[in-house]
Amino acid sequence: MPSASPSPDWVLTQRRAVGERIRAVRLYANLTQEQVAIRSGVDRASVVRIEQGQQSPTLDTLIRLAAAIGVPLPELVR
Repeated sequence: MPSASPSPDWVLTQRRAVGERIRAVRLYANLTQEQVAIRSGVDRASVVRIEQGQQSPTLDTLIRLAAAIGVPLPELVR
């Protein structure tokens, strides 16, 4: 099975923007990455990679992060 081709730059830019938005909302809620990880069931290392734009979260993960932070899902991806 062939491996997936690298994401284009515009996708990487949007991924970083979503990660930055997640971080900003988390900080506004006065939560640490560890607290979000525990509340969401997502390991802390993944939270770090998502916030840094190094990892693409699944929709399920985004839903869990939004719930853990206490915001509607669209707040994370607008």
